[in-house]
Amino acid sequence: MPEEIIRSLTVDGVRFAYRVMPRDPAAGPRPGTEPVLVIGGALQGMFGWPQMDDHLGPLADVVTADLPGMGTADPLPPGPSAPVLRAAVGAIVDDLGAPRINLFGFSYGAAIAFGYAQHHPGRVARLVLGGVPVHIGEERRGYWHRATAALAEGDAERFASLAADGLMCLDPERPVHRRELARRYVRRSFLHALTHSAHAADSLRRALGDRPDFSGGLSGVPALVFAGEHDTVTSPALQREFAATIEGSRFLTLPESDHWVVLERSDEVAALVTRFFTGRPLEHAAALLPHQHGAPAGVEASPA
Repeated sequence: MPEEIIRSLTVDGVRFAYRVMPRDPAAGPRPGTEPVLVIGGALQGMFGWPQMDDHLGPLADVVTADLPGMGTADPLPPGPSAPVLRAAVGAIVDDLGAPRINLFGFSYGAAIAFGYAQHHPGRVARLVLGGVPVHIGEERRGYWHRATAALAEGDAERFASLAADGLMCLDPERPVHRRELARRYVRRSFLHALTHSAHAADSLRRALGDRPDFSGGLSGVPALVFAGEHDTVTSPALQREFAATIEGSRFLTLPESDHWVVLERSDEVAALVTRFFTGRPLEHAAALLPHQHGAPAGVEASPA
């Protein structure tokens, strides 16, 4: 088993780090692919993706990061965060020495990944975006306004509960696989971040309060967009509309999951991402997924 490598970088005076799990040479001379850079939500740092190591490790170097404002990195400076985060991704790609990478962005990380691909399409071999927060309605924002008010009052427990609930589908009429397990995990993650990071509160406020820009479309990069069928942060219908702005992209809805599909369907998501990044047909991806209302999930082309 290869040893992980952690490297520190600086962009605009902000220190951050990334981790590389090199491709396992014991996997033999199997066809590989470009390094895979995984960017998650505000609390998903470099050590939060073991399922990607397991599925992609035999085929590619797996790269995760504590980007500026996340995990062990320095806080983001005042002002717009998108340019700093794009520059940090670019610094990682340059430091890897790879002509191109495969890029996976989830939730808050989807905005970072999409923005980087728009500005540097020649450096991205393939792009996967999940749980894309294209439009967040007032009901969801209401959860987060109450959560940040609780945080300002010093009530971390109430903040964690409200913030977690605002990211999940709690309707008992909509089945969500491992819902309570995911809910407890997200809540504990918020509490742990607030306890162990001096700038976690600011990072969480940014992640919950930002209105990322998903306009402008994209061409020249093969892309897959996926959503949980009960995503209450941004509906699958709106995520499908976003996918249609990416030329030639594919769109997939995963059953019995919500915004936290990467927790509730972790192995299925990792297998799907691996299939796309290694160029295997997605038409067979439905066989990897559970059934949805009596019919298998399907992969749609997204007309651009």
